[in-house]
Amino acid sequence: MTLSLIVSMSLFALAASLSPGPVNLVSLSGSARHGMRAGLIFITGATLGFIVLFLLIGFGLHYLIAQLNWITQVLQWLGIAFLLYLSYQLFIDDGELHSDKHKNAPTLMTGAIMQWLNPKAWLASVSGISAYIPQANTDEVLIFASLYLPICWLSLGVWVWVGKLLGQYFQSPAKMRLMNKTLALLLAGSCLLIII
Repeated sequence: MTLSLIVSMSLFALAASLSPGPVNLVSLSGSARHGMRAGLIFITGATLGFIVLFLLIGFGLHYLIAQLNWITQVLQWLGIAFLLYLSYQLFIDDGELHSDKHKNAPTLMTGAIMQWLNPKAWLASVSGISAYIPQANTDEVLIFASLYLPICWLSLGVWVWVGKLLGQYFQSPAKMRLMNKTLALLLAGSCLLIII
């Protein structure tokens, strides 16, 4: 594998991980509401969930998906349902700043499940593997995944950090409700982009 291919794969991973999407928005809102620790736990789950998905697709699932197009439709609608549920929960949040700031915080498992139901994660995996390592031999898949792991975690970490900064400003329940409703609408809006 050439250095230029490794750099290209890294840039792809950075663009796919840093660009706005459902997991990024939950990273931002989770850390704004529940703090850095909760945000970092969530993105760790999201990163690990994505890497497992990426490896499975890299080790042959992308061939199955190409043969059975209905699988992607089912996953897409499951993902949309899950994202709409999360956006509803965020929208109805009361904005109260409880003493137990980790109550209802997004968890490690939420992050992992969210990636498995996130059409953006599936698209990034399938398109990245198809474009950069179409033969997808074991060494190539492992190298790509090893590049993706820190890039994904650090990219989501940027969203957690921004959420933490926003959370310092939104210290009243009214401001927190406004931020939650805005992020909920953006998260629901991301579902429209998936459908279109």
